[in-house]
This record gives sequence, C-alpha cells and structure tokens, in this order.
Amino acid sequence: MSLLFYSQGQDHYNLDPDLKVVLDTFTPGLPQEALSTFGKLVGEEVLEVAHHIDQDAPPRLKMHDLDGNRMDRALLSPAQKALLDKLRPMIRPAYEGQGWPLHYAFGYLLADGGLYCILTITHQVAYALHKYAPEWEAVKRELLYGPAFGATWMTEIQGGSDLGANRTLAKREGEAFRLYQGDKYFASGAGLADYALVTARPEGAPEGPKGLGLFLLPREVEGRLNFTVRRFKEKLATRAVPSGEVELEGSLAYPIGRLEEGIYYTLETLTVSRLANAVAAMGIGKKAHLEALFRVRRRTAFGKRLLDHDLVQHDLLEMRLRQVGGTALAFLAVWAFDQAWEEKPPYSPRYHLARLLSHLAKGRTAEHASAITALAMELFGGLGFLEEYGVARWHREALITPIWEGPANIQALDMLEAIAKKRAHEPLLEMLQNHPQAQRYAERALARLKEEGPWHAKEALRTLADALAVYALAKVAHEPFPELSHLYARRFLEGEPLPLSAKRPRLYDPW
Repeated sequence: MSLLFYSQGQDHYNLDPDLKVVLDTFTPGLPQEALSTFGKLVGEEVLEVAHHIDQDAPPRLKMHDLDGNRMDRALLSPAQKALLDKLRPMIRPAYEGQGWPLHYAFGYLLADGGLYCILTITHQVAYALHKYAPEWEAVKRELLYGPAFGATWMTEIQGGSDLGANRTLAKREGEAFRLYQGDKYFASGAGLADYALVTARPEGAPEGPKGLGLFLLPREVEGRLNFTVRRFKEKLATRAVPSGEVELEGSLAYPIGRLEEGIYYTLETLTVSRLANAVAAMGIGKKAHLEALFRVRRRTAFGKRLLDHDLVQHDLLEMRLRQVGGTALAFLAVWAFDQAWEEKPPYSPRYHLARLLSHLAKGRTAEHASAITALAMELFGGLGFLEEYGVARWHREALITPIWEGPANIQALDMLEAIAKKRAHEPLLEMLQNHPQAQRYAERALARLKEEGPWHAKEALRTLADALAVYALAKVAHEPFPELSHLYARRFLEGEPLPLSAKRPRLYDPW
C-alpha cells in the first residue's frame, strides 16, 4: 500500500511512455537501462526521501564548531546525504563525452527542485571550469566525482535579476582578487558549497553587466572560512537546497577566463540552469499527472470511476497537452544546446538560437507546470490539499519554476535582446519553415514584437514557445502525437476549446 504517492515504488521512466517517444525523437540513442535504473531510484527512494526532507528534515545552518570557530555549514539529514551520493553521477554525462540530453533526462525524472538545484549548481561550477579555467581541473573532478558541492551566486539584494546593479568589488591581490561589499542575498547552496561562482566588478571596470567578471570562490582558504552565511531562508518549497544570504568582505577569489568576458560566461551558466528549470518543471508536472492518472482510476463518484466522467476526461486531455507540449519544447531546446555548448565568444547563430530556445522553454514550461499541478490537486479533491500526501507538494514545487533563473519578465526581455541584437529569430523561422501553421504564428508574434517592443514581449514569448511546441510535437512520428500537435495548436495558439471529437482514451490517457 502506498502511503504518500500512488507511483511510489515504481519505475518512473517506464510509467512515462510520452517521455520515451520525445527522447527518441530529439535525442535518440540514450541508454534505456540507465534511464530505467534511474526511474526506479526515483520511485523507490527519491520520492520518500524528498518528502521527508520537505516535511521533517530541511537543512539547518550550523554557525560554529565545538571550539567556537565560525563554520557556517549546512547540516543535512543523513538520508539526504546518502541520496545525493547516489544522484551525483547524473551531472557527469556531458563531461564524459555523452552529451547533455542524458543529464537533462535524468533531471526530468528526478523532478525535485531542491535536490536537482544542488546538483545543477554543482555542475555549473564544473561547466565554467571545464570551458574557461582548465587550470582548475582538480576542482572540477571534486565537483563531478565528489565530495565537493558547488554554487552560483550572481544576484544581489539591491538588483536581483538586474546583474548590472551588482556592487561586489574585486581588488587584485597578485594572481587572485579580494571581494568586498558583496551581499549575495538569495544564495542557493549556502552552507553546502565548497566552491562557488560569483560575479564581481574589478576595480576600474565599467558600470553595468559588461563590467562584471566571473570568479571562483573557495569555501576555505588556508583552513579559514572565506565567506560568511548570515542565515537560511524559510521557503514555500525546494527545501532540500539550503538557500541563504552570503556576505563577501575580503573573500579571496580567482578569475575565470578573461575578466572582460565574465558576463558571457555568466549567461552561459544561466542557460545551463534555465534548461534544467525547464525539464524539472515538466518533470514536476509529470509527477502530478501520474498521481492524477492513478487517482481517477481508483476513485468513484456519482456511480462510476472518475476516469469515466466527461469533464475529468477533458481535464486529463488538458493536462496531457500541456505535459507533452512542454516536454517536447524542453528537449528540443536541450537538443539545440547540445549542438552548440562548446562554442566560446564570439558565438555563432547556432548558439544564439540555442540561447533563444532556452528562454522560450524556461518561460512556457513554468506556466504549464503550475497549471498541471494545480489541476492535479483539484482532481484529488480535499485530499489533494493535505500536506500528508504527496500531490500538494508538487504544486508548491512548481511555483518556483517561473521565478528561478529569471522570472517571466526577464525571460521575455532576454528573448527580446537575442532577437534584436543577435537575430536569433532568423534560424528559428528557418527551423519552422516545414510547418506553415507554426511559422505563421511565429511570424505574427515577431511582427507584433517589432511594433510594440517590451509591452508585448511576454505574449510574444508564449506564442513563439507554443509555435515551437506544435512543431516539436509534429516531429514525433509515434501515434497519437500528430493529433496531439493539432490539438495543442487549437488550444494554445488559436485559443479554441477542445472539440468533442477529442474525447478518446488514446488522446487523454497515455496508458
């Protein structure tokens, strides 16, 4: 008997046939055994441990050791520590020549924002060192193979997503720098990270984001704490990752690559995590979708199973359309990034397209995840609102996905910049040329964006993302994806209601 989730104890990869065909379309050749093994780990251990962390054992900040020395360490539940050791291999594929799709497929299956955040910010540090600071190879290996954890501390209290407002000052000291005035206000991994990527402005550098350098900040220097953690945040969800406030005052840090290119390296690491945000959003949505699918088979109302009621079937079709559309969009974006990720500044049109797709995928999947998880709670009824069961947490977890790595406004503005300055929409339109409907809606959105600018940017992002989702679904040859593509276009591009002719199990029920 399942105590928390209907899907507990099961292989979450085998429970998700829609994921299989999406991966086979955009990232063929992924190791099925590895995905199934990971899916079993999720069903058998991740669900239970993540729920335990959320409800009973979030990380706590230990500020002093037994001798009274400042240590600012995150204390983790032994269950969380053991699970992170089992999960760490999922961050390695791209650095071992296996590409990014396998990592992101694992991230989708994991679908726990807190645990996945810890792993994402760890390999983001490895990413920057791998591409731009090979002299730190030993640290990269510590991050990828253990025991070190990493973090990315970019934003500050006065600016948030406005990186150009950063005040942290970097003063050169030999081959290194000392950082001053640093107030990294929402620092995920605080108290856990052994190495962090931080943005800071070298003395004499210009104002704004292009004056920022990217630095490697070790936790300790010569056995002494190199930064302090003011406190941990109390959060609605993602409680597995300790998020806190970090102060940098005299902290020793080392430059990564060329200081004048720091903002480009920073944006690259954000692309990595925005894709993680997109696949995690759809993974969270799928966890809620799975629970709803189990529920409607077991629960009866008004003399028949919930699954047999017309309105429930309509809800299930709405959920599936959002799920497959967002998942196909996310892995199309992953595919594009995998083709271009090794490029360095100045980038090619192929890289700018990958960056544009990351904005579209991040923005739209977050909306889909929030809607799917809310509808799953509704299908559960009163039980769906109780914290003692799992489905309520999925909605809480989904609500961070529109905020992390830049909220919708930031994604829309970054999209606008990629279009206006990098012409990233041109290869996008070329991609869509074999799907006239998707291309037509994309062209309309771009024309209106050109006319109205930022005022229309969020609507343009949504339309472009939906056009790409329709295109991506149409590329999946497996039935009933061509029809799902048509229905997604009707529902989200055309704004029309779902037709009664769609009331067929093969459309609303992936099992």
